[in-house]
Amino acid sequence: MTDEVLKAQVDAYVDENWENIIEDIRYLVQVESVEDLSAAEAGKPWGPKSFEALRRGLELAERLGLKTTNVDGYLGFGDLPGASQKYIATIAHTDIVPLGLGWTVDPLDVTRKDGYLLGRGVLDDKGPFVLSLWAAHFFVEHVKKTGKLLPYTLRAIVGNNEETGMGDVPYYLERYPEPAFCFTPDAEFPLICGEKGVYHGEFTSAAIAGEKIVELDGGTVPNAIPGLACAVVRADSTTLPKAPHIDVEDAGVDDQGNHLTRISAHGKGGHASMPAGTVNAIGLLDAYLLEHNLCSDTERAFLEFSALLCSTTDGTGTNIQSSDDKFGPLTCISGTVRTKNGCFVQTIDSRYPTSTTGKAITSAMEDLGKTYGCTYRVVADDVPFYIDPKSPEIATLLDTYHEYTGHEGKAFVIGGGTYARHFKHAVAFGPVESAEADQIPAWVGAEHGPDEGVSEEWLRRALKIYIVSIARLMELDL
Repeated sequence: MTDEVLKAQVDAYVDENWENIIEDIRYLVQVESVEDLSAAEAGKPWGPKSFEALRRGLELAERLGLKTTNVDGYLGFGDLPGASQKYIATIAHTDIVPLGLGWTVDPLDVTRKDGYLLGRGVLDDKGPFVLSLWAAHFFVEHVKKTGKLLPYTLRAIVGNNEETGMGDVPYYLERYPEPAFCFTPDAEFPLICGEKGVYHGEFTSAAIAGEKIVELDGGTVPNAIPGLACAVVRADSTTLPKAPHIDVEDAGVDDQGNHLTRISAHGKGGHASMPAGTVNAIGLLDAYLLEHNLCSDTERAFLEFSALLCSTTDGTGTNIQSSDDKFGPLTCISGTVRTKNGCFVQTIDSRYPTSTTGKAITSAMEDLGKTYGCTYRVVADDVPFYIDPKSPEIATLLDTYHEYTGHEGKAFVIGGGTYARHFKHAVAFGPVESAEADQIPAWVGAEHGPDEGVSEEWLRRALKIYIVSIARLMELDL
């Protein structure tokens, strides 16, 4: 089949099936597939709602002609067997982050508006997952028509734990061989060939909470710069001054009749891997409490430590700064602070290049914690991932992208983390079109936020890119 014939067939295929594709996305978006380990059980390790999304994903894969396998509820896959057991894979995920507040549309439905789809997961990653299934279905139909097997098996992997820990992929790789090549449609075009190391840690103070500070509560997740942080303190709200980005309100009295005040700090949030331009609300709260002596001496030591963690985003505040020629500088942010069992617990998230290690970060953080009377533990440490952007597989994807968009096809690296980092030969490939991001209307929300949305045209084009890319990968010597 010539390229011209292939592309014409792909155009017709996408046009003919687009409304069915939208309905399949809707079928998945209807499931609030947030991890719930408290309800986990055998066969449903991430909880019942995540499992329901996995079940529906495999149901769609089977309906589209793939031979499906449920891997003990951790994840699943659908196969189109080829002439070889060696396989090319796609991997996308059916789990989501919590819905959150601020939606103007139903987050558990697909709303179509002015060429955009809105709903939790339409972009991250249920919409792209459905594209991966329909890309595979194109080849199912091709094999039926021609009677000729593809050179390699084509596998669509149904991830189910990407948002919280990616515990699904290691489970899979313990039981199945690596793909010859894999891409995940869970990022940006042109193509991501490398990801910084992802490091999470947690500091815990001595039992000091409650002397003056009844509660600290800042941020929502460790891997985001918090836009809101709050404290309840023993103080009379009428005696406290106003300050920029700070709200002060009466919070009643405690059991001993002491006045309580709630202090809320409003920063500018963002993803931990892209901290430029953000303002950490925990740091703003620390500064107000310290300036107005709303803490005991022991609580003051922790607030000074917390302020240090929030003082920079490049690691210089904690002396872990590092940089290399592939990934650029390290980032380090504080994502959450909580009061637990009379202690303050604060998290950090660092995205690090190859010029340092998680072990070095741990050593520095342990020493720093001791200085301020805090214990420290490592929560997670995934080393940097990088694949040679000059490989034939990457050249194939980039050339296809360029043909369909006219934009420069050049691989790049990120600070975020995708499924690609768990495989030896994998990349992240679309569907977000970074070269056209300025065209997105202000009412379209970003991934993880309210009114999460994506352009239908971007998705249609991405599906064409994926089908043609897979056809070309099948012609390589893998």
